[in-house]
Amino acid sequence: MWRITEGVKHLIIINVILWIATLTIGSEGIFMNNMFALHFPLNILFEPWQIFTHMFMHASYIPGGGGIYFQHILFNMFALWMFGSPVEQTFGKRKFIFFYISAGLGAALISLGVDYISLFSITSELSIDIGRDALREIAAIDASDGTGYLKGPIFVEGLEPIVQKYNLVINNADLNTLFEFNAKGFGFKTMVGASGAIMGILVAFGMLFPESSLMLIFLPIPIKAKYFIPAIIGLDLFSALTGVSIFSPSNTAYIAHLGGALIGFLMMWYWKKNQFKKNRWD
Repeated sequence: MWRITEGVKHLIIINVILWIATLTIGSEGIFMNNMFALHFPLNILFEPWQIFTHMFMHASYIPGGGGIYFQHILFNMFALWMFGSPVEQTFGKRKFIFFYISAGLGAALISLGVDYISLFSITSELSIDIGRDALREIAAIDASDGTGYLKGPIFVEGLEPIVQKYNLVINNADLNTLFEFNAKGFGFKTMVGASGAIMGILVAFGMLFPESSLMLIFLPIPIKAKYFIPAIIGLDLFSALTGVSIFSPSNTAYIAHLGGALIGFLMMWYWKKNQFKKNRWD
């Protein structure tokens, strides 16, 4: 079993401290999540630093008073220790931390980029131009009926004062488009977790130690890393395209996982290509 390395140990400590802070400061983690979870830029709670801080935050409470949720941080920190330690032993601390942070940032930016593509795809169907401030307020309409379902009449009730405020003239097609826009959750959804960065570490591990045997807890059959890790990425891709979750919760940020894996692969490819050239990392 690999010993824990310095960089991995420090990352785990930071993640655990912020998780405990989320549990203890404010009510049900709201304060910490509002400040440090990644919100979509249309959300009034978005701050630029969240692109960095979200990767040190983890889910803390089960919604609806279901108690403390520890599985998210437990599995992520286990994966960070298991795969990160041998990668850090190969890279060295500085290079490992740079790789980890880069994969996490890349995961966030790619996820936001995909969200923006979805945003532009929807709003391009509008017959009128709606400004950013109005879109932000429309995104923030809570059209839920309290059971998790969005209701058109509730949305229309919340939309009316915004239409009057900005003097918008919308037809039925625009109304349906705006309801679809609101349903995407741009004004509500947040992203937390080290998973994007860890997916980058997984890719690095697979490329450095392709013959290592790995096993899933519920499938105790040894599988070589060169097959295991692409399979994990493939499952994330399947879930991202279909919306069907295999092993993860339904609110998992699969695009961020894929983004972290992509950045990890590109960095490993570049470093391997330049390992004997002036651009190599010493």
